[in-house]
Amino acid sequence: MAREMKALKILFRNGETWTIDRRYIGDLWIKQITTSFGRIKGSEFVEIHPCEGFKIEIYAEGDHVKTHDINLGGLELGMFSRALKYEDIERMEIIYQTGTPDLVYFPYKDKTTEGLDNEYQSTRVSEKTKSLYIVIDPKQTVDDVYGEFF
Repeated sequence: MAREMKALKILFRNGETWTIDRRYIGDLWIKQITTSFGRIKGSEFVEIHPCEGFKIEIYAEGDHVKTHDINLGGLELGMFSRALKYEDIERMEIIYQTGTPDLVYFPYKDKTTEGLDNEYQSTRVSEKTKSLYIVIDPKQTVDDVYGEFF
């Protein structure tokens, strides 16, 4: 039996989270998820799932914070504004109707020596559709992938 996705939980580099229900997700593509093993920041040796790229369209109705995601960034800005201001999405959990979530890591390269924003992430809101578009990819930007919507 196939697992049915219920939501995506976006995890930002500073520890903030954003859970997006499936009904608020339009276009979604996760490129080439693989299985690797490694030690992250001195942790135990673990199995990780990096991907080569990611793109998503989040409908305007998804611009909200769930109670279990409460954080100052989302409350002050709204999640669309937070994602636009800080391009620091590091990983996400794929949450299923039943069972354990899958944790997927995105390509990440620091834009500056501060290590806050991801050079590979580009984010825009469309005036036409009112959706938020995010692309995390070393070879493409949000304009390359979703340019027709801006």
